[in-house]
Amino acid sequence: MNSENYTKAAKTGYIALSVLLGALGVTLMAIPDFSVTLAARICGGTLAAFGIFKLIGYFSKDLYRLAFQYDLAFGILLLSIGAVMLIHPGGAIHFICAMLGVYILADGLMKVQIALDAKRFGLRSWIYIMTAALLACTAGLVMLFRPAEGARLLTVLLGLSLLLEGILNLLTALTAVKLRNKKRSDIIDID
Repeated sequence: MNSENYTKAAKTGYIALSVLLGALGVTLMAIPDFSVTLAARICGGTLAAFGIFKLIGYFSKDLYRLAFQYDLAFGILLLSIGAVMLIHPGGAIHFICAMLGVYILADGLMKVQIALDAKRFGLRSWIYIMTAALLACTAGLVMLFRPAEGARLLTVLLGLSLLLEGILNLLTALTAVKLRNKKRSDIIDID
């Protein structure tokens, strides 16, 4: 598989899994009594798949090289979190929220840096990435500190955080991942 195919696969995977994360988030917010075990299995499988696509993205060569620059470490982290959630799906919602809170906070912080890099690149869409990143950071922090301990509230908070993470990754994939134009050469002639 050449680099262009890796980039296409990573971008497509990011988009599909971002939509899936968002849908899972909406489901958890709409049905806070949703089975924690089933939610953990779905979330664990989705995060493990996202980890694989993050690794594919890291090894791709998209034009801007913004969106995938931190994805080696995050891909491994997501595979690990996904595996834990798949192996121990009945784990307490607090553990799941704390694990995802750390990930969402860290990913949001990395996306803040990506937004600033995109701004320096001259991409007008940087503000959308920045806004979604700051919202995701806030949701990640709230998940870590979870001021209320009710399982229903934590489920809704988990759903909101997954929705924001899905939106953040979708915006990043759509605005900061560019495929090379086959008609344009990357070679610069210097006389």
